[in-house]
Amino acid sequence: MLFDMKRSEQAKERRRFFQDPDRENLHWVWRTYLKQKTPWMIVMLVLIVGQGVVYQQFLALTEGGLRVIFENGTVAQLLWVSAVVFAIFVLRGFLSFATPRISAWLTSEIVLEIRKDIISNLLRLDLAYFDRTNSGEIIHRVVAQANALGTFLGQTSVIAVREAVTVLVVSGYLIYKSPLLFAAALIAIPSVALSMQFVGHRIRSLQIGVEKATSDYVTNIEEMSSGMRTVKITGQEEYEQDRLFNASGLIRTLNYRLLSTQALIPPLIDLITAFVFVIVIAGGGYLILTDTSGMDAAGLITFLLGLAILFDPIRAVANYFAQLQGILVMLDSVCAHLKLNSALALAENPEQDIDTQSDFVLEDVTFGYEGEEPLFRDLSLRLKGGEVTAVVGPTGSGKTTILSLLTRLYDVGDGKITLGDADVKDLDLERFRKSFSVVAQDIVIFNDTIKENIRYARTDASDEEIWAAAEAAEIAPLMRSRGDTPLGPKGSQLSGGQKQRIAIARAFLNDAPIVLLDEATSALDQGTEDRIQAAMQRLTKNKTTVVVSHRLSSVMNADQIYFLENGTLIEGGTHEELLQRDGLYAAMFTAQKQGYD
Repeated sequence: MLFDMKRSEQAKERRRFFQDPDRENLHWVWRTYLKQKTPWMIVMLVLIVGQGVVYQQFLALTEGGLRVIFENGTVAQLLWVSAVVFAIFVLRGFLSFATPRISAWLTSEIVLEIRKDIISNLLRLDLAYFDRTNSGEIIHRVVAQANALGTFLGQTSVIAVREAVTVLVVSGYLIYKSPLLFAAALIAIPSVALSMQFVGHRIRSLQIGVEKATSDYVTNIEEMSSGMRTVKITGQEEYEQDRLFNASGLIRTLNYRLLSTQALIPPLIDLITAFVFVIVIAGGGYLILTDTSGMDAAGLITFLLGLAILFDPIRAVANYFAQLQGILVMLDSVCAHLKLNSALALAENPEQDIDTQSDFVLEDVTFGYEGEEPLFRDLSLRLKGGEVTAVVGPTGSGKTTILSLLTRLYDVGDGKITLGDADVKDLDLERFRKSFSVVAQDIVIFNDTIKENIRYARTDASDEEIWAAAEAAEIAPLMRSRGDTPLGPKGSQLSGGQKQRIAIARAFLNDAPIVLLDEATSALDQGTEDRIQAAMQRLTKNKTTVVVSHRLSSVMNADQIYFLENGTLIEGGTHEELLQRDGLYAAMFTAQKQGYD
């Protein structure tokens, strides 16, 4: 019984034109983006009211002109009425030009502000959000949804207000002319309301499907573009084509259904309009024939003309409310995003002094990625300040995850990580992360020059500093030869080793006190790695350095080596100590050495 009542209440909520979240979201839009623009909105409202008054004056002058004709007026009177009608429409033309100009500015400002807010919040979120969110959803929200929301709140809403004001002004004049006929025309209102409720509910459900299909489609395109090398090598062009064609077909189908549903509105309004016209013609004709209301032919024609003027704005307002249902879906998506907070707990009064020469200590750390079993259970490690610590082990053992925890890309579930005497959660996050230079295996390369890609590590660096970093990373010769040539999307014109040397150059340029090397030389051939080792030693000298590598020959000189397997610490010690134990590290080292030989 209670379950049935709950389902009934939920169904009623879905059928309501404005649901509770919609009201909250609209209030938020008003407070965030529109309230501060109230003066400009008042100016537009004045202009819009002026346009509505033009229609009212047009009807009054038309009725006067008809009486001049029907009651044997003079040609001069007719010319005067015609000239005034022309003048007021010139005025309306000016008002119609000024209003869209202001609304276009308002729209562009709102779009810009929404995009800024989405991007700002996006960059505040923790890495876990990006692990679980499709790139297409993010791109679609920043590009399409922000643009659609801004356009609707700006230009579309201004047009709707203009049409609504026209309806009110003209309706007021028609009520003044004949309250009885206008009351008869109001019989259409329940029909319009019921039609909008039915169509609006259908549009909302279809818009949800369109938004999901579009974000998935953008994700598919991004995946195909990023993996084009693999697509070409494996000959999967036909598969990718079918995948994108199917996604395109789904969007086409959903958009067709959405537009078809929206297309119901004009014929419904036309049928209602025809019905109203029949009532007014019959009723007005009866009043004239019986001479019971004082209405004459000029008055009836003017009333009918007023109705004709009314129904185009009514149709526009109805279309606006139909579109509103789709916009409310987008608005809910944007609001839900902007309400997201980082899962990282930020200290209220974070410590500003960070002792970067102290030891990192992982104490009884338990951690697992969202939706997965814990990778670490009660893991304890000490990474000594000013020394080189290597973390090695087979794939999936948790090596890179340790670097993510050290830099607070994720927070531990249980246990804690300390730097010196401070829990890393109590440190100022921005200052803390600036303490790191990172050379990661997933290198971000922009479609710009090598120099500007290196500068990304420290945007205020001088050209001399950039060249020094490039020389240290042995990327300077390539930087000279390429000059100002961009590197292609995601550095597509570079080899893996060249990308890695850019990442190493960034680390030299940043020159932070803590260095994290995540497979820093995995894409380098043995000869290049040997040549760059001296530079790497300069980079890590007297700095706390954590090295993650599958190539054990590159960590032989580390002060401490930890061997992990399936998130568990198996053994630790220097290279020589681990070889003497003849455990898993020794077995892996021997296997790799035989492979090199």
